Amino acid sequence: MKQERTKFLAQAALIAAIYTVLTLIFQPISFGAVQFRVSEALCILPYFSFAAVPGLSVGCLLANALAGAPLPDIVFGTLATLIGAVGSWQIRKLSRFLVWLPPVLSNALIIPFVLRYAYGAKELIPWMMLIVGAGELLAAALLGNLLLLILEQQREFIFGREYGSDQL
Repeated sequence: MKQERTKFLAQAALIAAIYTVLTLIFQPISFGAVQFRVSEALCILPYFSFAAVPGLSVGCLLANALAGAPLPDIVFGTLATLIGAVGSWQIRKLSRFLVWLPPVLSNALIIPFVLRYAYGAKELIPWMMLIVGAGELLAAALLGNLLLLILEQQREFIFGREYGSDQL
């Protein structure tokens, strides 16, 4: 039991670190009304392990805080990531190629309000939903599914034999 808990924490921490680093390395395109967060490709990871749910959320929190984002972005950006990650965990049994859908929806619905009220964006909310959703679609669906295919080939080595199990 202790070994499983340690493995879970290590996976979550590693995912958080990778998400944070990718977001900060690509900071110029990771923030704003038109954004392409390369790190959002990792949103497919709940397909393999529940550890990705806290990992992605903590990674988003750290990335936003370290990049100097305003408090509403830190709070609600992290909430959007958490909602998307939980949704991906829930939908993983329906289709492996749809685990990107909850993050796209949660970000497209929440982040435009963050952009309006935290950053003062003047664009219409529906327009920002479309733009944020498009960027998220490219990162989470396109890059995410490519990552999923690569990771599936190495799943036992990376995640262990029990990947995708319902055990936490």
